[in-house]
Amino acid sequence: MENFSVTPEALEFIGQNLHRPECVLCTAKGNIYCADWRGGVTCLHQDGRQESFLADASELEIKPNGIALCRDGSFLLANLGDDGGLYRLYRNGIMEPVITEIDGIPIPPSNFVMVDEQGRFWLTVSTRRTPRALGYRPDVNDGFIVLIDDRGARIVADGLRYTNEIQFDAENRWLYVNETFGRRMSRFRVGSDGSLKNRETVAEFGKGDFPDGLTFDSEGAIWVTSIVSNRVIRITPDGRQHTVLEDLDPGHVEYVEKAYIGGNMGRPHLDNVKSKKLRNISSLAFGGQDLKTVYLGCLLGDFLATFRSPVAGRSPVHWYYD
Repeated sequence: MENFSVTPEALEFIGQNLHRPECVLCTAKGNIYCADWRGGVTCLHQDGRQESFLADASELEIKPNGIALCRDGSFLLANLGDDGGLYRLYRNGIMEPVITEIDGIPIPPSNFVMVDEQGRFWLTVSTRRTPRALGYRPDVNDGFIVLIDDRGARIVADGLRYTNEIQFDAENRWLYVNETFGRRMSRFRVGSDGSLKNRETVAEFGKGDFPDGLTFDSEGAIWVTSIVSNRVIRITPDGRQHTVLEDLDPGHVEYVEKAYIGGNMGRPHLDNVKSKKLRNISSLAFGGQDLKTVYLGCLLGDFLATFRSPVAGRSPVHWYYD
C-alpha cells in the first residue's frame, strides 16, 4: 500500500450538476450522499438516479458544508451560512434547528458535523472571525468543537487553528481533528462524558498542504484531503506520510504560500485553484460493497472524483443507516 498512487488521468467521475459537494458519505446500500449548497443533500443512487433532498423555502438561507446521516434517515447540516448553527433536515423537506447558539452567543458559520456510536452530535466551528477568510492565518486559533448530547450543548475543545473535519479512532479513545490553517492534525483523549483532554499533534503538513477531510482505513491509517494542493495523503499509524494523489499547479501553490505566510490569504486563493482534473478536493469517503472505492468531495466542482484503493476503508457509524 505504501507505494500505491493514482494519477489525475486515472480518476473517474460521477454525478452531474452537483452544487458544491463539499462533504461526501457512503452507505452499505451503495448510495452516495453529498452536501448541496442549495440547502440540503443530494443522493447518487446505486442505480444511477440522482435525487435531492432540499429544505422547504424559508427566510433562513442554509448553506450545508458538512453533513451527517442519522439513524432515522434524516440529515444533519452544518450551516456555513452567516447564521451558522446545526440543523436537521427530514427527507420531506421539513427542517428544524438543532442548535443555533451556545452560552447565549450565536454560533458562527459551522464547518462539519458527525454522529458517534452513542448518537451524540459533534459540530466544528473553524473560526469566530468575520468574514471567515480572516481565519486563513497561521496565528489565528479561535476554532472550537461542540458536543450535543443529553446534557445539552457545550464547547469541549477551543483554541484550534481553523477546525475542520473530525473522526474517532476505532476504539473511540481519541478524537482526531484537522486544523486547516494550522497545517496540522491533532487528537484529543476522549472522556466517558465526551470531554476532550490532552491535545497531541499527530501530523504536520508542508508547502501547499491545508488539511481538510479525514477518514480511517481498515489498517488504522488516516487518509487526508488537502485543499489548494489537491492532494490525498495517507498517514500510517507510525506517522509516515505518503501522497496517494496530487493535482496541483506549482505556480498557484507559490501564489497561495506567499499570501498565507504574509497573512493576507483570502477567498481568491481558494476559489481559483488551478489543476488538471480536480476542483479543490475537500473530503473523502470509502464506499462500494468492499469499501475500496474512494469518493472525493470538492469545493469548486459539480461532480465527485473516484478511484479504487488496494486497502479497504473502515466502515463509518452511518454505514447501515440508509
